[in-house]
Amino acid sequence: MQASIHTFDEADGSGTALLDDGREVSFPAEVFARSSLRHLRLGQRVSIVLGASGAVTRLWIVGIGADQPIR
Repeated sequence: MQASIHTFDEADGSGTALLDDGREVSFPAEVFARSSLRHLRLGQRVSIVLGASGAVTRLWIVGIGADQPIR
């Protein structure tokens, strides 16, 4: 699933993203830390996985990271 970064707290690495249907979902600092990304900018498109609670459990950018081939 894809989303756009809505807020990002550089101090702790947490933030929110907007799904294409307009819903806002949150991601904790731990999810950002596991992404291997250094920074996110507002409006940036990311791929996400939502957990049962509706919060983001995985966040990444296609093509960035050892297991992400560029398509």
